[in-house]
Amino acid sequence: MKRDTDPVLTIDEICHQNEVYYPTLQNTHLSNMQKFWQMYRKSIEEPEMFWGEVMTEFYWKSGPKGEFWSYNFDLRKGPIHISWLKGAVTNITYNLLERNIERGLGDSVAFYWEGNDPEESSNITYKQLLQKVCKFSNVLKNKGVKKGDCVAIYMPMILELIIAMLACARIGAVHAIVFGGYSAEALAGRILDARCPVLITADGVWRGTKLINLKEIANSAVQKCLQSGHRLTATIVVLSIGIPKRNGDSSNYLMRDSTRQLGKRPVVDLMTPWDPDIDAWWHLEMSKVSSSCEPEWMDAEDLLFLLYTSGSTGKPKGIAHTIGGYMIQAALSFKYVFDFHPGDVFFCTADIGWLTGHTYTVYGALLNGASSIIYEGVPCHPDPGRYWKIVDKYSVCQFYTAPTVLRTLMKYSDTYVKKYNRESLHVLGSVGEPLNPEVWLWYYHVVGNGNCSIVDTFWQTESGSHVLTSLPGCTPMKPGSSTFPFFGVVPALVDEDGKEIEGAGRGNLVFRQPWPSMFRTIYENQERYELTYFTKFPGYYFTGDGAVRDSDGYYWIIGRTDDMLNVSGHLLSTSELESVLIEHKNVVETAAVACPHPIKGECLYCFIVVKDKLAINEDLIKELKQKVREKIGSFATPEYFHFTDELPKTRSGKIMRRILRKIATNDGNLGDVSTLANESIIEDLKNPLKSKVYKLSTYFSS
Repeated sequence: MKRDTDPVLTIDEICHQNEVYYPTLQNTHLSNMQKFWQMYRKSIEEPEMFWGEVMTEFYWKSGPKGEFWSYNFDLRKGPIHISWLKGAVTNITYNLLERNIERGLGDSVAFYWEGNDPEESSNITYKQLLQKVCKFSNVLKNKGVKKGDCVAIYMPMILELIIAMLACARIGAVHAIVFGGYSAEALAGRILDARCPVLITADGVWRGTKLINLKEIANSAVQKCLQSGHRLTATIVVLSIGIPKRNGDSSNYLMRDSTRQLGKRPVVDLMTPWDPDIDAWWHLEMSKVSSSCEPEWMDAEDLLFLLYTSGSTGKPKGIAHTIGGYMIQAALSFKYVFDFHPGDVFFCTADIGWLTGHTYTVYGALLNGASSIIYEGVPCHPDPGRYWKIVDKYSVCQFYTAPTVLRTLMKYSDTYVKKYNRESLHVLGSVGEPLNPEVWLWYYHVVGNGNCSIVDTFWQTESGSHVLTSLPGCTPMKPGSSTFPFFGVVPALVDEDGKEIEGAGRGNLVFRQPWPSMFRTIYENQERYELTYFTKFPGYYFTGDGAVRDSDGYYWIIGRTDDMLNVSGHLLSTSELESVLIEHKNVVETAAVACPHPIKGECLYCFIVVKDKLAINEDLIKELKQKVREKIGSFATPEYFHFTDELPKTRSGKIMRRILRKIATNDGNLGDVSTLANESIIEDLKNPLKSKVYKLSTYFSS
């Protein structure tokens, strides 16, 4: 289906009339749309009353002082600002842990851990989690971390990752989790931007059959920080896969925690350099401290975490989320979007390094007293049935993953799904990019046996929680649509002049007012915050996405409107990738565009101008590929390199990416080319004698 790539499709073509699927679930929180619209209107028309009622479910040392909420989305009226519940005092970990223990959930499992290999598993109860969070809070205090400091976390999907982030929140420190697939340079850039005094990492991680030495990457990042004038005071290392170098010094230790079964995975000595001045083993530090730590009481508008996301300038943006508003909307959206009920087991496949893992694996789940699964491995290890085996093992009720994962699993026989019992499932969720109808139908019929509600959620790192989504047992489902706004969210479509589009239409997706979990700023860069999100359409928050609204009011996301690329759910800016490629001594100019991919959704297609055409060979391609892996991460590896003498540009020198996207997708309808400085370049780009295209996945085996 062309929906996500062709900008000239009609509304009817985008919202093609599939059969509407009506909810069959019983005993859900909302059973019909009339009840939904009643609640929705209250959330918009009486937000203080609506969110005030949600607040009563949690512990607050004191309530809001002054305005319950305030905002300005229009720079003509002053600086952009958002606040919710200002003056209210709480601690999010108290609400996650002590509050649930007081409710009788102390011995309930908070998290089931599934290791890379099926023989590895563990779990932790709410009481045990509180104890370990308190202990690590004391470890951080011993390392000099105080309220307001930012702590970098670069770890695999293990229980210690959750303990670390909650320990930061408990003592009022800000956590900045960096996805474990990022390179040393990317990690260092985030540490430097947030001026983190402490880094928490692990010795390594197995992803499928691939071993990744995280400590080695962390060491390189620490050195890069030092070269930039920033010295970390501590690096705390979790024993995750092996044993350290046996050199008789204080880094010797016992084997891993007995609660984590080793299974058949080999014990590995990574022989990674150890700096005794700053490096410390997690388990040794934990053995020195008390299991009691009083929470730091925080203002609702104090920072909870930073999460870095790509920006149009190439420099990652530190998206800043605060405590109070994020807490109440993470909790409410988890409850309603996944129709969570006590005793349900929730499984989100997203890495905690992404916001999906923050909001729905950790904070939203714990605030509701849920039992969640975290999985360390990859979707197809040891075979494509691994997720469904986990669903069967734990009687999972809600399963939440990305379309990229589903497209990958669809390649294999349905027997990998059907061999496992999935009767416990009642909600199937999707996140990260639009869920195309073909995948939606496979998800619904094969995975869910036609018995589950599909929630195709649209949200962003900036939004903190779902903004467009269906609700199980309530919303009639149209395959491919994110349906309607969540409580407190007021979407609109505007044309390029900022004029609102009424009824069915296509335009830029904006929001008229904030919701509690919305981010507050870009860390220490208010100017960039205002320029990126509030300048193009004054009075609105601009998502950067285009959308269509059909005649029934359903929303359909049709992709980014700027030069951003969504590769397997990872959002990258063109300038971020191009700046890496241009560093090569033989590269003169480059432009990256998105190209449809059957598995990833979008892949990267890079046009490259080189100094010496005779140097276009296997070595050059390998070097460029390696640069991307080192500077950004392996997930950003391009699928195509297209070498050419020149790029299509306007007379003012701007690269015409619209034309490059057409060429990348073999679309001959180039539209208006009258503004091109050199129209002959189009034929050159299509001529194999003038330009050469290399598909990396076939040109190289890995």
